[in-house]
Amino acid sequence: MSKRSATELQSASTADSHERKRHARASTSEKLPENDIGEFEDHWEDEYESDEEVVDAAEKDGEDGMDVDEEVLPPIEESEEQPSAPEIFIPGVHQLGKDEILEPDDSVYLLRHNMNVNWPCLSFDILRDNLGDQRQRFPATAYIVSGTQADVAKNNEITVYKMSSLQKTQRNGDDSDSDDDDDDEALDDDPILEHRSVPHLGGVNRIRAQPLPASSPLPPASSPYYVASWSETGKVHIWDVRPLIEALDVPGYSLDKSRSHKPAFTVNSHGRAEGFAMDWASSGGANPSALRLLTGDIQSKIYLTTTSPSGFNALSSPFTSHTSSVEDIQWSPSEATVFASCSADQSVQIWDVRSKGRKSVAGIEGAHESDVNVISWNRGTSYLLLSGGDEGGIKVWDLRNVKKKGSTSPDPTPVAAFSWHRAPVTSIEWHPTEDSIFAASGADDQVTLWDLAVEQDDEEIGTMDETPEGGQSVPPQLLFVHQGQKDVKEVHWHPQIPGMVISTALDGFNVFKTISV
Repeated sequence: MSKRSATELQSASTADSHERKRHARASTSEKLPENDIGEFEDHWEDEYESDEEVVDAAEKDGEDGMDVDEEVLPPIEESEEQPSAPEIFIPGVHQLGKDEILEPDDSVYLLRHNMNVNWPCLSFDILRDNLGDQRQRFPATAYIVSGTQADVAKNNEITVYKMSSLQKTQRNGDDSDSDDDDDDEALDDDPILEHRSVPHLGGVNRIRAQPLPASSPLPPASSPYYVASWSETGKVHIWDVRPLIEALDVPGYSLDKSRSHKPAFTVNSHGRAEGFAMDWASSGGANPSALRLLTGDIQSKIYLTTTSPSGFNALSSPFTSHTSSVEDIQWSPSEATVFASCSADQSVQIWDVRSKGRKSVAGIEGAHESDVNVISWNRGTSYLLLSGGDEGGIKVWDLRNVKKKGSTSPDPTPVAAFSWHRAPVTSIEWHPTEDSIFAASGADDQVTLWDLAVEQDDEEIGTMDETPEGGQSVPPQLLFVHQGQKDVKEVHWHPQIPGMVISTALDGFNVFKTISV
């Protein structure tokens, strides 16, 4: 991976609200034909008898500050003032002045679109499609599934969105060989947002789609594509969203409500306790065709739901080592029986479903100074785990240093820690293919992109603006700050479109791709 400098950090820029006035003085002259010694009439209607008098008069006019002939004296240059370049605004470092507002700097985006929806969504997930992996061409298309937070419980929905006509935001002047040159006229077209929904009783706290193998086509339309939703009612519903996808893609497709409008299965293990933690296993372990779903509730319990040839099976015995609300869960990408969880008890726990007593086998006590809200397990380097806390901190853990239960060794220290966000970290996720890059979102209305591989060179120190009094320094690993959304809740990388990020907030979805990643 190429090394990036801290000076590559890009963000929204402030807009200059004052219109600049430009003044220019133009001069005109009339050229006499060759060998013509006739009379010349100037703008002041003074007549001269000879060319010598014309030249003398022109010189005299020049002394008086009046216009002169271009062939006698050089023309007066236009005094046009060039507009200043937009300033980079870095939250926590700079402060907005009076009457200043933030505007996006589209020169740092390859793609940027805002999409408003009827009801806010706390959670969403990206659905795999058959359009190909590692695709770079524009316009792009993406499918997501989300759950709403409506005004009353009965108005909530599970919705599959098809985002199409995602055009390139700006034309790259250096992209002379691009295949997209013919589409330049369509760069300003609005994206198309289509959706199909099914009713869902209660607000959706979190939603996760069944993981599908990378670089493989989707199963046929007759096969289910499962999505799990955590309801505020304490129920976990499992839906087959395949009919909703078909309804978006196949003209004239008629939804069979008996299949699409009812859950395929409901997990009642949690009673009336709602929750937020949820994750599907990426493989079936001993049985690759089996599905496994973990769900954690606010009463500190974690339950496992599996599948068999006869259907879903919710296990009644919970995993119980946390002492407060379970906030997030992640299956290990490399060990089929291992998972991690984080909690409002400030700890991160490591579990093995084969262990007796349903207790964690290792853990990090006091991982954060406050609630540990979110975690993410690195798929490329499986001993790295990210965590985000309620205090705004982000930490990177080496799980090889995590102590086993009963050990008297000291708690491990993070291999990296960042205190950039000024409010709770609400979402965090490693890049699907670059194992040093991750994205995070916070209640401070920021989506941030990071690269742990970046180290600041000695000669680059001091190239950034000096940190003002009371401000915070910019970590060299911080690549990009995306702003413009209100109360950001969740962020995900698109697994098939390199560098594409989708985030959800109180005011809808943002889809963007930067020049930094």
